[in-house]
Amino acid sequence: MTKEEALNKLQRYCSYQDRCHQEVRTKLLSLKIFGDWLEEIMCELISDGYLNEERFAKNYARGKFRIKGWGKYRIGQELKARHISEYLIKKAMQEVDEEGGYEDTLRSHLEKYMNQRKHKVEHQVLRRKTYAHGISKGFEASLVSTVITDLFKPTGQ
Repeated sequence: MTKEEALNKLQRYCSYQDRCHQEVRTKLLSLKIFGDWLEEIMCELISDGYLNEERFAKNYARGKFRIKGWGKYRIGQELKARHISEYLIKKAMQEVDEEGGYEDTLRSHLEKYMNQRKHKVEHQVLRRKTYAHGISKGFEASLVSTVITDLFKPTGQ
């Protein structure tokens, strides 16, 4: 494969959806592109706007929050796994804040989870499992506790 063929292939790969540097580097290595060619292709993709880690991080955070309902902790961990810098992770988290409804999203996830299970397990087990579910979605423990306390208030209070 020539350098130009690899570049064209990677331009299509990056046009399809935003990619982080690690994904593109892995793709190049799978195409058996190494050394100077790899670095030159990466530089060209960046300079032509095909590859932008800030755009990737913001879109990733916004999408995972809106579509999958993930919390900030989980999104941050996933971005770290993709070798995104702390600075860009903080910028991406601002996107989640701007989306709005962070606590409402958590509340709706927990209500749905509880409603599917409330007739199957006793009250304390349901409370524990609901808490674990909120944590597994990547929401902060203090926020999960606050929402669960509110959801489990006896009616009439």
